[in-house]
Amino acid sequence: MLDQVRSEARAAAEQICEAAKLRKGQILVVGCSSSEVCGHRMGSNSSPEVGKAIFEGIRDVLEPRGIYLAAQCCEHLNRAVVVEREAVPFGEPCNVVPQPKAGGSFATAAYHGFRDPVVLEEIRADAGLDIGGTLIGMHLKRVAVPVRLEKRRLGEAILLAARVRPKFIGGERAGYDESMK
Repeated sequence: MLDQVRSEARAAAEQICEAAKLRKGQILVVGCSSSEVCGHRMGSNSSPEVGKAIFEGIRDVLEPRGIYLAAQCCEHLNRAVVVEREAVPFGEPCNVVPQPKAGGSFATAAYHGFRDPVVLEEIRADAGLDIGGTLIGMHLKRVAVPVRLEKRRLGEAILLAARVRPKFIGGERAGYDESMK
């Protein structure tokens, strides 16, 4: 099962990178319930092994592209995010170390897998993956646009994706850059 979820996570990360046209230095926020991936109710059966496999699959796609991963913690840490410190040089760190039952297995894997992790209360990411209904919207820039991926599940969890686009301002007199939609 671990190889399968690692592969599915890798495929989802590749698809969102392409759909969102993510570039070096941008941020992908990912929320993940390992319990949901394993077919259980969120928060009921956290799996460090599954969290680590998903983290590795996503990291393997993002690192070579220079895209940062922001791993969303669970509600017990108020959905804070774990990210590489260099991605947010002016971020205000929180003093907490995620654990499988307080932060979640995915965020714990990210914390231990990053070179120099920092936990922040909030971030404004350029795209996102929601694995298992973890509600990542609070960490996306405005305006979020749904992205339909080839697979709608990762393991047993529902898989949702979003990208962002700049706001349209100015009304009917304004002209818009069609490449930014």
